[in-house]
Amino acid sequence: MTTAKYLIGASVAALMLACAPDKPASITEKPDLNKSAVEAITDPTKGIGAVKKVTLNTPLEQDRIKRGLAIYEMKCLSCHKLDETRIVGPGWKNITKNRKPEWIMNMITNVDVMLDQDPEAQKLLELCLMRMPNQNVSIGDARDILEFMRQNDGEK
Repeated sequence: MTTAKYLIGASVAALMLACAPDKPASITEKPDLNKSAVEAITDPTKGIGAVKKVTLNTPLEQDRIKRGLAIYEMKCLSCHKLDETRIVGPGWKNITKNRKPEWIMNMITNVDVMLDQDPEAQKLLELCLMRMPNQNVSIGDARDILEFMRQNDGEK
């Protein structure tokens, strides 16, 4: 009788395992060993750098726009026009519609790494044939520039 109970128990356990739902993909999939740990956790559309999440407010923040304009005039104007015209760097028209805010801010604050490692930044480098200089822009100043860019793209 003990052997019969053992066989029934083993059969029930085997049946339960066979009918169990599949394991989540994250457990069953093998990691891509060709990717670095940074690539595995980084959203490529947000660029590479300290800026991971940007909260955009509506309406636009007027104080940020004013500061962003001043920084643009001091550090960016000589290479970037506010329309689609490319001078040294690309024009800024519609940049906030084509890139995520995190990518824009990482490009401004972490330009050397972005140009070396980010595929989209590398495409811009191929197009412009000139590396964007590191202007040592803080994250706060980059956020102000982003707000100015949003206004330039017609946001209210």
